[in-house]
Amino acid sequence: MFENLSDRLDRSFKLLKGEGKITEINVAETLKDIRKALLDADVNYKVAKTFTDSIKEKALGQNVLTAVKPSQLMVKIVHDELTALMGGETADINLKNNPSIILMSGLQGSGKTTFSGKLAKMLKDKKGKHPLLVADDIYRPAAIEQLKVLGEQIGVPVYSEPENKNPVQIAQNAIKQAKQSGNDVVIIDTAGRLAIDEQMMNEIAAIKAAVKPDEVLFVVDAMTGQDAVNTAKEFNDRLDFQGVVLTKLDGDTRGGAALSIRTVVNKPIKFVGTGEKMEAIDPFHPTRMADRILGMGDIVSLVEKAQEQYDEEEARRLQKKIAKNQFDFNDFLSQIHQIKKMGNLKDLASMIPGVGKAIKDLDIDDDAFKSIEAIIYSMTPAERTNPGILNGSRRARVAKGSGTAVSEVNKLLKQFEETRKMMKMMTTAKLPGKSAFAKKKR
Repeated sequence: MFENLSDRLDRSFKLLKGEGKITEINVAETLKDIRKALLDADVNYKVAKTFTDSIKEKALGQNVLTAVKPSQLMVKIVHDELTALMGGETADINLKNNPSIILMSGLQGSGKTTFSGKLAKMLKDKKGKHPLLVADDIYRPAAIEQLKVLGEQIGVPVYSEPENKNPVQIAQNAIKQAKQSGNDVVIIDTAGRLAIDEQMMNEIAAIKAAVKPDEVLFVVDAMTGQDAVNTAKEFNDRLDFQGVVLTKLDGDTRGGAALSIRTVVNKPIKFVGTGEKMEAIDPFHPTRMADRILGMGDIVSLVEKAQEQYDEEEARRLQKKIAKNQFDFNDFLSQIHQIKKMGNLKDLASMIPGVGKAIKDLDIDDDAFKSIEAIIYSMTPAERTNPGILNGSRRARVAKGSGTAVSEVNKLLKQFEETRKMMKMMTTAKLPGKSAFAKKKR
């Protein structure tokens, strides 16, 4: 996501390196390169021109401090303008009513049904809601089945009437059902088409008029570039939706939709989808996205993802085991599973400032832990708890059972032992201070 744009912008800023001050000539050269980079990223031409004109106005009006280089100042101005371009503030979803009704709209293939499931899971797990998913696509039987499968996977009920061909009636009946069952959020997955047509627009407008949703979200495939922006405009003219959802941002997308859509429809991007997993949904933060585009990382989002998997009781238990040098392969396996739940490994690494550019050409497989897990699963319970008993014959058996070489098993055991020693040192290093404080207190 945005890799090409990030590289191009980085090259643009280098045009100002070595310059003593910002002038109309060197700014013009830099902005010309930035505009080209934006257009190559499929950003709307008018949006790109307005964006660079705004940067020029701000850059030429700035006095460069002695401590700040012109290129650094330009990065700051571009960052602020990118943030403003994408909406400035993070826009939250409206869940004030009970039940809150969310109407999903968009073309077929944009990822509406999958996103409906992701949103339901997020509201259930992170906001303590009790959502009801509504299969309101009367044209595509597979959509009803798909939603049922997703609902079962995430533990959320799905309302459907396969024989009913009246989408307005289905939506109204679903809301009645939600009130009876105590569901406080109703997510209505509507039908899409391969292209915008009058029948689809009339149908979804009728559903909106009948159920009066708190939120109408427009779901769009980010990989369609400017077509996504044009489609969003047509939907907004008819539906006046409250927010945009960009799916498939993890694909080979140039990012133009994310940078153009806010300006064209004047509606905020509320969520982004970054993968097939049901956890792959994130609120859209314009400032953090600007950070990532400019290669500054996104450490706040990384910490938030880590906190979602963080269990205080488990952390205390682990700390005690580490202090006693009892950290074993069962604990190690548990930590691997928590890391995997956080998302795509390359995406996670790119959130660390400075790492994104360094790993952009590396192929980081999501199955990077596969061989490690296979080795641990091939151990007996006793071996996992007490790795010291793994002698030569046991190691050969573990290697055979995991489909790896004995050298790989030896390497993992060596790394595990070194990690365990380091963790114990870090834990015990804190203990003298605590005991000294306790003695002083007594």
